[in-house]
Amino acid sequence: MALSLRRREAPRGRYTPNLWPVWLVAPVALVLALLLGWGIYQYAHDYFTQAAADQKPPKPVNVNDVLKATVTALTLVGAVLAGLYAYRKQLLSEGDAHRADASQLADRYTTAAEQLGHDQAAVRLAGVYALARLADDWEEQRQVCIDVLCAYLRMPYQPDPEVAGHKAGEREVRWTIIRVIRDHLHDPTEPTSWCTYSLDFTGTTFDGGDLSHSHFRGMVDFRDAVFSGGTVNFIRATFSDGTVNFIHAAFSDGRVVFSDATFSGGLVNFGGATFSGGTVNFIRATFSGGRVDFSAARNPGGTVVFSDATFRGTVFSWGPFPVPAGT
Repeated sequence: MALSLRRREAPRGRYTPNLWPVWLVAPVALVLALLLGWGIYQYAHDYFTQAAADQKPPKPVNVNDVLKATVTALTLVGAVLAGLYAYRKQLLSEGDAHRADASQLADRYTTAAEQLGHDQAAVRLAGVYALARLADDWEEQRQVCIDVLCAYLRMPYQPDPEVAGHKAGEREVRWTIIRVIRDHLHDPTEPTSWCTYSLDFTGTTFDGGDLSHSHFRGMVDFRDAVFSGGTVNFIRATFSDGTVNFIHAAFSDGRVVFSDATFSGGLVNFGGATFSGGTVNFIRATFSGGRVDFSAARNPGGTVVFSDATFRGTVFSWGPFPVPAGT
């Protein structure tokens, strides 16, 4: 029986069940109904026979009473089966609706992905917003939509308009992606929040961007990222319980600002990062618990500032930087 059920199991990814054929179900249902009716009739007949025999004086069995009891029982069984049929029909309708929704969402995903690959910056911007809206509507594939936006940032990028490979409007598209991500990291209680989702910026080139007031609670990976100019803001950002990797990141110019940021629990890893220029600013940042790792970091020309930072029980691993007071 179990093997038979497994054979009839709907293929994975289908929303509509694989039903048995009518030519098989109809005669089986008819036979079962006849057997059930005969069984109920026999039970009712025995019951009324015993009841009639117990009377003083004994009376003959009233066949009409037996038939009425049988019909009543069959009517009740029929009502239950009708309810089950209605329930199954509702499930089929919901499956059709679910399939239609999934098809529509998949079409939206395809359209947004095509827009992101367009030559014109305005169309790519439309694709960014379309994919962000899709992520809000499609919780099951929200991580996929986030991954596509992050993958766009990881693509080769030439910020200098005088150098071959530069694409007109590309900086605005990339900064818009960063803003969209930031807007989804502001309130962890929002049902469309991305705070607990993974963000993969591996190898991304940043020449500016605003991630201020963001809440990072998942895996955020800036491994091998290049901060080559402008200002990347993490002002008042909160890093709690997750992991933020800046392993082998290169800070070659511009400013990366963690002013008033809060690091509570989790791991912030700058291991092997290179600070060859620019400034990384932790002014008034608060470190409470967790671990901050600057081991094996290189500091040939950059500046890392911890002025007025607060430290409470954080485990630090220091590289070329002086240990801040209070640690």
